[in-house]
Amino acid sequence: MLQQPYALYDYHVWANQRIFNHLEQLPEEVFHAEVTSVFPSVARTFGHLYRFERLYHSVLAEVPTEEIFPKIPVWTAEAEGVSVDGMRRLFAGTAEQFHDLMERTPDPDQAMTIVHPSYGSLHTCFSDILRHVVNHGTYHRGNVTAMLRQQGYSGVPTDYLFYLVECQESGQ
Repeated sequence: MLQQPYALYDYHVWANQRIFNHLEQLPEEVFHAEVTSVFPSVARTFGHLYRFERLYHSVLAEVPTEEIFPKIPVWTAEAEGVSVDGMRRLFAGTAEQFHDLMERTPDPDQAMTIVHPSYGSLHTCFSDILRHVVNHGTYHRGNVTAMLRQQGYSGVPTDYLFYLVECQESGQ
């Protein structure tokens, strides 16, 4: 059985996939349509999530801060103007990198210190940062649901409980 923070990350991947599956059933313009929200479109929301996930993967992999920040424009460009399928592929690659990192980090409570040039040092552990990634994704999936409703489309349930039910039904 997976350790709890790692299982939560699997929920996060599942929830993103549910939204991508749903978006692929909608007209492509829904993904890029300008709306008044936290971000100007569903695509830009996922672009933000992608950039964030790449950043925090680097943090968890203990890449030095001065090496991470120059990569942000590259990650931003990778997610610009892509289709739903293109975004799905970006997220699949990131999820694979996270899973590889989790395999190499058997102790989710491994202590770590994060140093940010503006916010200083944070003494934390691997699992807290991983939970932060999951929580951040949950927040923005809610934004996506609101954006879809603004455009006249329903969202798709991504609650953790639905994930647990699906896992139980599939025998996972």
